Amino acid sequence: MKVTVFGIGYVGLVQAAVLAEVGHEVVCVDVDQNKVDNLEKGIIPIYEPGLTPLVTSNFEQGRVTFTTNAERGVKHGEIIFIAVGTPPDEDGSADLKYVQAVAATIATHMQTHKIIINKSTVPVGTADKVIETVSSTLSKLNKEVTFDVVSNPEFLKEGAAVNDCMRPDRIILGTESKHAEKKLRELYSPFNRNHDKIIVMDVRSAELTKYAANCMLATKISFMNEMANLAELMGADIENVRKGIGSDPRIGYQFIYPGCGYGGSCFPKDVQALVRSATGVGYTAKILEAVEAVNYRQKEKLFDYIMDHYKGDLKGKTIALWGLSFKPNTDDMREASSRVLMEKLWEQGAAVQAYDPEAMEETQRIYGSRSDLKLMGTKEATLSGASCLVICTEWQAFRAPDFNLIKEQVSDAVIFDGRNLFEPSLISEYGLHYYAIGRGMSVKGL
Repeated sequence: MKVTVFGIGYVGLVQAAVLAEVGHEVVCVDVDQNKVDNLEKGIIPIYEPGLTPLVTSNFEQGRVTFTTNAERGVKHGEIIFIAVGTPPDEDGSADLKYVQAVAATIATHMQTHKIIINKSTVPVGTADKVIETVSSTLSKLNKEVTFDVVSNPEFLKEGAAVNDCMRPDRIILGTESKHAEKKLRELYSPFNRNHDKIIVMDVRSAELTKYAANCMLATKISFMNEMANLAELMGADIENVRKGIGSDPRIGYQFIYPGCGYGGSCFPKDVQALVRSATGVGYTAKILEAVEAVNYRQKEKLFDYIMDHYKGDLKGKTIALWGLSFKPNTDDMREASSRVLMEKLWEQGAAVQAYDPEAMEETQRIYGSRSDLKLMGTKEATLSGASCLVICTEWQAFRAPDFNLIKEQVSDAVIFDGRNLFEPSLISEYGLHYYAIGRGMSVKGL
C-alpha cells in the first residue's frame, strides 16, 4: 500500500520503517531539510535499538524515502499519517498547531480520497478539529474531495519501540468509516496474524484511550514512589513490599519499581494534558494532579539525600553521575531526573562528572560547555576525584560495577542510587555508604 508519514520524529520514523519492512511503500515528509539529508546518508536522528539498520535497509531497497516536498507526499499516499509533535503549551495543554498545519497542507494538495490518520498523541476532540481544518481549506480552494479522519494512537515504549511496532499488543482504530476500517485492516494485516489485535471504536474513545493508558502507567509509578517514601519513614524495605504486591496478578510487577521519578516525552506531557482537558470540561482530575505532584517531588529525592548527607554544604564538591537519559536504551533527556539533579547541584556550587552510554551528545546539546560539567568517556572515569557516586538511569552497564574501584576512587565512599540497582547488604560488605529509594535507613559500610 502507498503510505505517507508527516513528521520524521520518534513516532513517525519508527512507524514508517516498520511499515516499509513489511512491504508497504512509504514516503516520509518533514520540514527539516538537514534531517532529510542525514537520513538519506544513513544518519538517524534518534537512538533506538534496531532502528538504524531497519531504516537504512529499507531506504536502500526503495521502500522508504524522505522529502521536504509536501505535495509529493500527499500525492503518493492513499493513507496519510500525521505524526508531528504536540508539545505542551504554557498551561500544560497539548499544542495542536503542527497537527493543524499538516491537516491544512494535506487539504491543499489532495486531489483524490485520503485516509488521514492522527498518530500523534492528541486531546479528545482533535479529530473534529482536523476534519474542520481540512473541510474549510478544501472549501476555500473550491475543491470537492472526500476524506476520512481516523484516530490511531501509538503505544510505543522508548527503548523497545521497534519491537512494540512490529509486535503490537493492540491496534486501536477510532473510526466509524467502513472504508477506512477496511483499508487499515489491510495495512496492519502483517501485524495481526496470530490473533486479532485490532480494536475498533469511536474516534473520541480512541483519543482518550491513549491518554488513559499513559496516565495509568504514570499513576503506578507515582503510587510506588509514594509507598517508597512511606517505607523510609516507617523503617520498611520497599523492595520486599514490591515483591509482595507484584505477586498479586491483579497488580503485576510492571511499572511498580520505585525510583527518582519518571520522565521522557510522554508521561509528563500526557498527564498534564489530560489534567488540562479535564479542567476544560469542568472536572478536577485529583488523582492525576497528585500523580504529577508526587513525580515532581520525587525528582528532587536524590538531591535531598545528598544535601542531608553533606549537611547542606556542597560547595566545591565533585559528583560522579551515572545515567543522563530518562530511561535506558534511549538518548532522550526530556524531563529526565538527571537534569533536575544536575541543575540543583550546580546551584549549590558542586561540579558534575557524568557518563551515559547514549545521551552524551544530547547533554552537550542541552547544556553546552560549562566548567562545572565534564562528560567522561567511561563510567569508571567519572569516579576519579569525585566525592560521591549518584545513579540516575538503570542502564545494564551499571548493574555490576567494580565496587572495590568505587571505594578506592570515590573519596567519601558513598553511593546515592536513584534506581535501587544493588542490595544494601552487598554494598555494606565493600565498606560503602549506600542510599536507595525506600529501603529504610541508609546503609553504612562496615
